Amino acid sequence: MEIKRRKIIIMGAAGRDFHNFNTYFRTNEMYEVVAFTATQIPDIVDRKYPPELSGDLYPNGIPIYDESEISRLIIDLDIDEIIFSYSDVSHEYVMHKASLVNALGAAFSLLGTKGTMIKSVKPLISVCAVRTGSGKSQTSRKIVQLLHDAGKKVVAIRHPMPYGDLVKQAVQRFADYSDLDKHETTIEEREEYEPYIDKNLIIYSGVDYEAILREAEKEADIILWDGGNNDFSFYKPDLQIVVADPHRVGHELRYHPGETTLILADVVIVNKITTTDYKNVLQLEENIRKANPEAIIVEASSPIFVDKPELVKGKRVLVIEDGPTLTHGEMKYGAGVVAARRYGAKELIDPRPYLVGSMKETFDHYPDIGTLLPAMGYYEQQLKDLEDTINNTDCDVVVSATPIDITRLVNVNKPIVRVKYELEEIGYPKLKDILEEKGFL
Repeated sequence: MEIKRRKIIIMGAAGRDFHNFNTYFRTNEMYEVVAFTATQIPDIVDRKYPPELSGDLYPNGIPIYDESEISRLIIDLDIDEIIFSYSDVSHEYVMHKASLVNALGAAFSLLGTKGTMIKSVKPLISVCAVRTGSGKSQTSRKIVQLLHDAGKKVVAIRHPMPYGDLVKQAVQRFADYSDLDKHETTIEEREEYEPYIDKNLIIYSGVDYEAILREAEKEADIILWDGGNNDFSFYKPDLQIVVADPHRVGHELRYHPGETTLILADVVIVNKITTTDYKNVLQLEENIRKANPEAIIVEASSPIFVDKPELVKGKRVLVIEDGPTLTHGEMKYGAGVVAARRYGAKELIDPRPYLVGSMKETFDHYPDIGTLLPAMGYYEQQLKDLEDTINNTDCDVVVSATPIDITRLVNVNKPIVRVKYELEEIGYPKLKDILEEKGFL
């Protein structure tokens, strides 16, 4: 008797959704993945997850629709189950989706660590966070530097950001700037890869994370998983480090799947403690201990470094911050605002009267961004819209706190001041102590 395959849709944002498919569904004859849906990221819809990656059960690939069509798809395609597979959204948001799906007759599910974490043959450290913008990137760089200084060959693997040709992006290796151009990377990708390249380190990314891991293992003593959004690791870690943000106390308990990462953590880094009221730090640490009493807590800050602070004093400043931190990360300010205020900016200029094209759409979708400009550049036209918005803005100087040198991608008609930030532990224990105790150094 032929078994009827369970018809499912995977709701995603071109990251966790593809990984869940690859690890759990690609060869699973009990299920038929009828479609993916996409949100958060522009220009993903109306494409296919390609047959080159989808396997023998899906010789024609799998269509990708906009998430707004989910109700129609459930009814028209007679869907049995929805697999929710993206991150950095509130628990309430997830359950609203579940309520809609259930009302339309389908089941609603989340996949856990057991079916989706891949085991490495090399020691592996994961760095994740409870929210986007907590400080994963500088934490990852700090750990890689400590291991590198101890003579370990470390290769980082970054949470996916596959916004182009998925077949070409299946396995990506970045070791110098030419690789960024070769893979036609977006601003968001460059923000994550450039800091590694600047330190002569190697970082992988892509779509097929089993294949990526096996390539990285060939040239590493230790693998570091550099997580994205607030997702949990795609790999089974030997040490799980999670970053939490006292500027958003309570989010560590109210956002998906950030609370999962918190419960999984061996170490929780409470970052940015010098730029918030310490009562927020104490409340956050109390929440951490209730959720995960065994976790080691490390207090830290992310000091900023400004290349030309003298250009800021007394000037009318446009601040550019990391895109995802301001959009679905819901932060009201970042390192750029801190730097502008610290070095005496006369005024922060509101970019909204000067927005062009897709930048207007970004602010329409995320109206609470405020007097800041997110560094958006997922595709060529959006990059041009970002450039035109900057150049149209009536300001004296641009303070750019995106981790990349934005002048590599846009031509700006104003002076640019770059802001960088690194992780600095305060007090004890320090990450080096923990890495030594766990046998990584």
